[in-house]
Amino acid sequence: MSAVSDRLPTFPWDKLEPYKKTAAAHPDGIVDLSVGTPVDPVPELIQKALIAAADSPGYPTVWGTPELRDAITRWVEHRLGARGVTHRHVLPVVGSKELVAWLPTQLGLGPGDKVAFPRLAYPTYEVGARLARAEHVAYDDPTELDPAGLKLLWLNSPSNPTGRVLSREELTRIVAWAREHGVLVLSDECYIELGWEADPVSVLHPDVNGGSYDGIVAVHSLSKRSNLAGYRAAFLAGDPAVLGPLLQIRKHGGMMTSAPTQAAVVAALGDDEHVRVQRERYAARRAVLREALLAHGFRIEHSEASLYLWATRDESCWDTVAHLADRGILVAPGDFYGPAGDTFVRVALTATDDRIRTAAHRLTP
Repeated sequence: MSAVSDRLPTFPWDKLEPYKKTAAAHPDGIVDLSVGTPVDPVPELIQKALIAAADSPGYPTVWGTPELRDAITRWVEHRLGARGVTHRHVLPVVGSKELVAWLPTQLGLGPGDKVAFPRLAYPTYEVGARLARAEHVAYDDPTELDPAGLKLLWLNSPSNPTGRVLSREELTRIVAWAREHGVLVLSDECYIELGWEADPVSVLHPDVNGGSYDGIVAVHSLSKRSNLAGYRAAFLAGDPAVLGPLLQIRKHGGMMTSAPTQAAVVAALGDDEHVRVQRERYAARRAVLREALLAHGFRIEHSEASLYLWATRDESCWDTVAHLADRGILVAPGDFYGPAGDTFVRVALTATDDRIRTAAHRLTP
């Protein structure tokens, strides 16, 4: 066990504990804006679908029910503009973090292979490379990477943590470059429903991929758009030549989404109204927090989409974390997402309306 754990970095969130204690000591309690975990109720129609499927004594299938695959194929065509999507183009997974962490291993990558991800990125991309004993490299522009040995290229638009959105033109250029060099593209699009000042585009759109899914796979999650983080519900869509072998591997590994969760996902993907309502909640919270941070002397960069504000006071991120913790507000230090974030903090929109207003009041000069 130690041989595996020794490959991994220190779990970053443990470093935040002293600041969490400081923030929790505030007379009116902590406002936790550090982890992007949903706080709003699971929509009723999804809860009802889960309950209706509760009597599920048999094993679920890794590929999911035909109804689930139908729901995914319909959604990627309806919402993302994909065309010609069949059951062979989709694969349910047990939450997107599990997929990110274990995909390099499941693809058979190892020593001598390279996994690339953005300079500022979700830490689990690196963890996945380390678990597979593959090399990892961070980029600013992936087309400037040396393609030798590069087997897996992670894109993330909208970005966690920065909220940056890759344009249609950027995505098209990157996909063309990756195909030219035989590099598999995995596009993490889990925040695609949450564009504020930009309209995020999927790599599954024909304007980006030229009508072919060769060498591209998109990752989608229901955690944020439907408040289903506790359900562990996500899926892949894209190249059947990649998803077919993954399905077989995951069958052997027993990586099955529970049957009640599958039924809940069918309901969630078939309803746009609850997504609209949740977007409005987050948009209102974003406006309140953004105004308060700017008034407090912060500068906000990117943040045109996703569930976070990428903010700086041009000082060490840990000084900013301490400054806000003294006011009972907990945020994530930018260096959790790479050294390039060492003067930024990530401020999540995932708190109740009341706690967001409380945070804004505490930031009032």
